[in-house]
Amino acid sequence: MFSRVFSATTVGIDARVVEVEVDVGAGLPAFGIVGLPDTAVQEARERVRSAIKNSGYTFPARRVTVNLAPASLRKSGSDFDLAIAIGLLVATEQIEPPPPQFVFMGELSLSGHIRPIRGVLPVAHYLGFYRKGSKLVISHDNGKEGAVAEGVQVYGFKSLVQVCDFLEGKIEKNPVHIDRSALFTRLSDEEDLAEVRGQRQGKRALEIAAAGGHHLLFIGPPGSGKTMLARRLAGILPLLTLDESIEVTKVHSVGGHLGKDVPLLTRRPVRSPHHSVSDVALIGGGQWPRPGEVSLAHHGVLFLDEVLEFHRHVLEALREPLEEGTITISRASTTATYPARFTLVVACNPCPCGYLGDQARTCTCSSHQIVRYRNKLSGPFLDRVDLQVEIPRLEYAEVAGEGREESTQAVRERVAAARTRQKERFTGKGIGLNVQMKVRHLKKYCSTSKEGERLLEQTMEGLGLSARAYHRILKVARTIADLAGSEKIEVEHIAEAIQYRSLDRKYLEF
Repeated sequence: MFSRVFSATTVGIDARVVEVEVDVGAGLPAFGIVGLPDTAVQEARERVRSAIKNSGYTFPARRVTVNLAPASLRKSGSDFDLAIAIGLLVATEQIEPPPPQFVFMGELSLSGHIRPIRGVLPVAHYLGFYRKGSKLVISHDNGKEGAVAEGVQVYGFKSLVQVCDFLEGKIEKNPVHIDRSALFTRLSDEEDLAEVRGQRQGKRALEIAAAGGHHLLFIGPPGSGKTMLARRLAGILPLLTLDESIEVTKVHSVGGHLGKDVPLLTRRPVRSPHHSVSDVALIGGGQWPRPGEVSLAHHGVLFLDEVLEFHRHVLEALREPLEEGTITISRASTTATYPARFTLVVACNPCPCGYLGDQARTCTCSSHQIVRYRNKLSGPFLDRVDLQVEIPRLEYAEVAGEGREESTQAVRERVAAARTRQKERFTGKGIGLNVQMKVRHLKKYCSTSKEGERLLEQTMEGLGLSARAYHRILKVARTIADLAGSEKIEVEHIAEAIQYRSLDRKYLEF
């Protein structure tokens, strides 16, 4: 007796359909699973056996062989439990074979209850794109997540019995439906930029970073407002588009960070790992690769507070995703590529005690301590940080003043206008923000006057900047011009962009 049903698995944030072949033949009772399964897949034998019995069906006292094809693709997790159980019931003629457009995914409890799994949205999105008309059968708790995708009908069930009754026509079930447009609203609990007193330069840097997607460094004494500023960056970013939202949700779904009541992430993610984070947790990886913090921050903000407390090798691992916008994790078992296009914000003190250059308190650190402290940030890492801003201690008048500060809403409108100019400029070019421009784009979109060229030449020679830093100054100047509504980069735009590189020597070549 033989049956074949379909399931699916994730590879990175993409998906692959898996054929679940079940053969029930003569021989001593045995249950084997082949097709490069990991331990969790092998353990499906006990879960499926108990689930079938406790659901009122008969488990065959014969030799059962399950093949997960393609056999060359490694299988992990408990995603195949439901498909294996359905295949067994079909092979033993306890239920009728389901039509080939049905795809089954879900973990089974010993009682036959269907538990939620991760990675449902990537599978539903794949089926809707490549196998239109597919019907995805999953846990009731995953139903809304799967329904986000178009082109596929998603059915959510609570137990194996319900699935079998549905396939047999004993009960009727409508596909899960959600209104995606209703999810795209701003919440009232976001932190307002107007709450930050003073710090005009820091706020200006936030606006530029949001408009062009540039990476940002805040450096200053404790309590000066570095963290307050960084946490308000996400609020001045535009809402995610539908495509961006689906991409972000897919990453969080694969990583197992998506709640059952949050089918679609519509707010830009903000990730703030502790300084003790490992390179695997930050970048992603493991024996079976999973997305790390850089991917979970995709289309959002990655905030590293007290960045000089992070291990240097962890910070160095950020260099490639900062440049490429993706991270590829290669292991002996598999290779997975995850998106990692985020805005990096880092904050640190100028020295171990925190008061170097402070007008109110005296620094107690030795030169050796300061050099050792700052050496955790290498030159190549700093080259990729476009905006380096000093955040000084606030005076009493600034803290206690009654003047009105500019709101998040006002800044967000300017950022949105600048991003619209970039979108129109780069239509058909495969990029969306100034920070993504390549050298060929700089020659076309970042031309400036002779005065601007002379200023750039003097800056490179005076500060000893690299070619990468030169290119990034041009990108920042292009963003400043966009915020000003100017098609041409003027010398004042370049001058402002250059001032954000002043810390290259002042602080990090002490």
